[in-house]
Amino acid sequence: MSPIQSGVSHISSVNRASPETISPQVEQKIQKSSKDFESVAIGEMLQPMFDTIDNSKGLFGGGNAEKQFRSLQVLELGKQISNAGGVGIAHQVYKKMIEMQSDRQKHGGKG
Repeated sequence: MSPIQSGVSHISSVNRASPETISPQVEQKIQKSSKDFESVAIGEMLQPMFDTIDNSKGLFGGGNAEKQFRSLQVLELGKQISNAGGVGIAHQVYKKMIEMQSDRQKHGGKG
């Protein structure tokens, strides 16, 4: 088998990885983890935008407490965006984790 054919057969087997090959509990953990990852990633992307806001003239006048609260607000905003459909990161992470878990089970690892 040529290296190209070998690569194609590997890709075909990757596409067959599915939640049906793992336990429902593990699949649920993977789903939650991928959603959590997307929430944090979105929050990290939004943080620089909020860092540029001048809060010194705002209602609460800025300060360290407001900076700490702002980071929590950005994390929550990331969760809300992810729960509303997100940007597709969770789906890609989910697919990769399912693939990795399926490969692990095929090679005798714990599921």
